[in-house]
Amino acid sequence: MNQFGLLKHNRFFPIFYTQFLGALNDNVFKNAIVILIAFSLADKMGANASILVITAAGIFILPFFLFSATAGQLADKFEKSMLIRRIKIAEIIIMLIGSAGFYFMSAPILLTVLFFMGTQSTLFGPLKYSILPQHLSEDELLGGNGMIQMGTYLAILLGTIIGGVLISINPNGSLYVSMVIISLAIVGWVVSRSIPEASAPEPSLRINWNIISEICRLIKYSREDKTVFWAIIGISWFWFYGATFLSLVPTYTRDVLFADERIATLMLTAFSIGIGTGSLMCEKLSHKHINLGLVPIGAIGLTFFATDLAFISLPDMKLSEGELLTASMFLQHFNHWHVLIDLILIGMSGGLYMVPLYALIQQKSNPCHRSRIIAANNILNAIFMVISALMIISLITAGVDIPHIFLIVAVLNILILIIITRKEPEFITQFIKYAGF
Repeated sequence: MNQFGLLKHNRFFPIFYTQFLGALNDNVFKNAIVILIAFSLADKMGANASILVITAAGIFILPFFLFSATAGQLADKFEKSMLIRRIKIAEIIIMLIGSAGFYFMSAPILLTVLFFMGTQSTLFGPLKYSILPQHLSEDELLGGNGMIQMGTYLAILLGTIIGGVLISINPNGSLYVSMVIISLAIVGWVVSRSIPEASAPEPSLRINWNIISEICRLIKYSREDKTVFWAIIGISWFWFYGATFLSLVPTYTRDVLFADERIATLMLTAFSIGIGTGSLMCEKLSHKHINLGLVPIGAIGLTFFATDLAFISLPDMKLSEGELLTASMFLQHFNHWHVLIDLILIGMSGGLYMVPLYALIQQKSNPCHRSRIIAANNILNAIFMVISALMIISLITAGVDIPHIFLIVAVLNILILIIITRKEPEFITQFIKYAGF
């Protein structure tokens, strides 16, 4: 049975659609808020739009630091399908409050709801990854992870588009967004009711509410198996890499390509399609078994195609002041297609790189605290994303242009690959075996 065949089985399809609808809802809500802040609320509040947008992103990430340790403990202590259903009920309540925020055009309410959405995502993260090994066999685990990653990035793309389009409709954009986010939350809860039970691996666990000490304990768990720990570092690095590209694509589109917002959406679409395709390719390329040889292949692709993107020679377009390229103008030039192809191939490389690492963590982690190890992964992911944002701000402030930032990240990627393979030679050993050297 291939990975798409998993969607026919009750042990997988409710998990897949529950996480897909949740990710879709997150991104519809987040992007609607970003557009609303940038084009309306910032002016009304007399605030800087860029600062408010960055604040919104920080508010969503903050719960990953505050509550991941608790989320991992809860997922190990209680039956998982029950927890998921309760989280989805909370999502409905959160979206109802969010609708009130849209109705009153209240930034404080919307930003508070964004924090609760981040909290809900934090609680759900360890559950969706730790439940897979309980319902999938070893030869299904890689394909299941590929489907989850494909679904997540598809949801991010669709949510970004839907949220932006709906909130821009005058005069009832906020009403349409409210209807969609409430509907998605309700449908997600209905689907979650079909998730089969997944017993608690450690029901006697006593919850440690001290965030700092529990984070230290989670990191200790993650270091019990060296391969698992370096897989977590590898995943966290990809979140750094991906966050850098996704953050810069809109500005790259406007300031380097001189193209409009539709091209920015096209660029994000290309990246997301690549991620989804690469994620789905993993099962076939590794013959349904976790093969760490794909990780160096993906990492090499991430560096090669990012470097190529940095050095693409763009056509000299004769534009009047303030004019931006439309889709029809943009797609007339081969080098613009070259940009899109690079983004697709960067995404595909990312899928090949990331999916085996997630499957490895699920397979090799101690089942008694697998959820807590995944929670440790989420904490490190958030830290790496914050570092990415700080690096971007520092480089742009220093006058570094976006293509050179792409080049810097490409070089850093190779350095990270060297560090990981030296610390855990299994990655390079399986690569050599896979490549037939």
